[in-house]
Amino acid sequence: MSADHRASAADRFILSLTDKPNPLVCFVPTASGDNGLYISQFFNAYSGLGVRTSVLTLWTGAADSIARMDEADVFIIGGGNTVNLLALWSAHGVGDKLRSYTQDQGRDIVIAGNAAGAAALYEACATDGFGNGISALPFGLGLLPGSFCPHYNSEPDRAPRYQQLVDTCALPAGYAVDDAAGIHYLDGQVQSFWAERTGAGVYRVEPAENGARISAETVHPLPS
Repeated sequence: MSADHRASAADRFILSLTDKPNPLVCFVPTASGDNGLYISQFFNAYSGLGVRTSVLTLWTGAADSIARMDEADVFIIGGGNTVNLLALWSAHGVGDKLRSYTQDQGRDIVIAGNAAGAAALYEACATDGFGNGISALPFGLGLLPGSFCPHYNSEPDRAPRYQQLVDTCALPAGYAVDDAAGIHYLDGQVQSFWAERTGAGVYRVEPAENGARISAETVHPLPS
């Protein structure tokens, strides 16, 4: 979703991954505290894309909202605080439901995450959600292997701190992603790296003898 509340190239790419003719897209704004403006931004962005829409809310009406998760074809997990997101998901069983969907051989779903929403899907991540700077969060949902760091180019402390966390094995090797870039997985395997803005990148970060080894991945631009 773009800053002007319009669908972005990433939104259109996400929808291209489902083969449903009129998919139900469920927005998950847990990490933002179910922020009303964020929810409105989602509805504005997706209203003209030929899809049905719903929102998973956990702060109000959680039981009914969770019951409707089974109907969704695409999940869009918004950004915010990864720590709070995972805590609420654990309390309400949302993580277990998402995991069960990925293990159901008879069901094809798309799960997409933005920033904190993406970080939660990995085994571990770098987060500022504890309120004490960038630190390791070692208990992600584990749908994707390794660790993840969002906002790699937009927050000055992110890159050096993530590299340090990986190099000292506080986090496993993983991927760092600039704003406006992303990674496409299929059944837990990387398919491609993409960007919707020139200059945005994805980087593999691994521990090495003389400091973390950073490798820039080949990024494919999304059509605008």
